[in-house]
Amino acid sequence: MHLSPNHRKHLITITKMLVSLQTRLILLSALLVFALLLPGCAVVETTYDVVAGTVKGVYYLTTGTVKTVYQVGKFTFEVVQAPFDWPLMHDEIETIDGLPVKEAIRQGRVKWAPYVVHGRRYVPMSVRQAQRYEETGIASWYGEETRRKSGGHMTANGEAFNPMALTAAHKYLPLPINVRVTNLDNGRSIVVRVNDRGPFPSVNNPNSGKRIIDLSYGAAKKLGFHKKGLTRVRVKVIPVKVGT
Repeated sequence: MHLSPNHRKHLITITKMLVSLQTRLILLSALLVFALLLPGCAVVETTYDVVAGTVKGVYYLTTGTVKTVYQVGKFTFEVVQAPFDWPLMHDEIETIDGLPVKEAIRQGRVKWAPYVVHGRRYVPMSVRQAQRYEETGIASWYGEETRRKSGGHMTANGEAFNPMALTAAHKYLPLPINVRVTNLDNGRSIVVRVNDRGPFPSVNNPNSGKRIIDLSYGAAKKLGFHKKGLTRVRVKVIPVKVGT
């Protein structure tokens, strides 16, 4: 078959692109296998599409576990899956998607699944519905007490809870999702990862359920209200590109 110079040029270019893509796939596969066989860590970088820019992510792969580290602006988040024998931060959650909580987590049926607390059914937003979420209300904080207890604790989506990390609990947002929280009393603003459910009304204080977000101790400290317990905040979702 006779090819013109232009056709030959296009064919060579396409061939080079295919070889380059194949090489990258082979190298990535080899890196993943190599990482899983080593007792130490290997790193795989990827990106996440965000409406207002690109969030860079780094996956640290170790034997038996996967730790994800990513950034949103200047804020860095480390995500570690909790062992299933760890207690929940909110053990008042009775079921998620009609299943025992740990089983729902195991099956990956948590993100926007309905759940029950003290007989009340909560129905979270989908990822698409959450994209325009913005609300002003009262924030509280939780979790500092876990530092004085032995062992770790699990969030409602199965992550290891770290009281000093920038995380939060929300009753209706999909898990996980990142939000910007601004303390309206002093103007301080941070980005946190929502990975738990709450705050829920307590027996001693039914009004506690009216709070819109429960921040970790570390997040409350960054926002400057960890010594007084409550503050007025604005919460806004960091929008991402969603296909469904």
